[in-house]
Amino acid sequence: MAKKKAAKKAAKKTTAKKTTAKKATAKKAAPKAKATAKKAAAPKKRTLNPALKAPYTPSTQLAEIVGAAPLPRQEVVSKLWKYIKKNGLQDKQTINADDKLKPIFGNKKSVTMFEMQKHVSKHLTKAE
Repeated sequence: MAKKKAAKKAAKKTTAKKTTAKKATAKKAAPKAKATAKKAAAPKKRTLNPALKAPYTPSTQLAEIVGAAPLPRQEVVSKLWKYIKKNGLQDKQTINADDKLKPIFGNKKSVTMFEMQKHVSKHLTKAE
């Protein structure tokens, strides 16, 4: 009888160890599942404000560089930068105006990159 009691105790210990081991692995697996769920739910893509896509009509001086068709402001600036880089007019943060850029920059010989936006905005009117 003593042998049966000892066998039962041993059996209880092993089953108790197995269930706690299962609980522990279940607890460890749960955070991993949450982490993969977070990765699966990708963040929403940022969309631009529609006002930024609004077309602007360039003045005649600016149209010589970017074209006469109405364009969003960022495309106008992008085309201006392509023109500046193509003609080698940039000197660090200064833009040296050539004959086409002088009327846009208020007849200044050179303008900083930060001033350029101010001068360009004077040559854009909102297209309707």
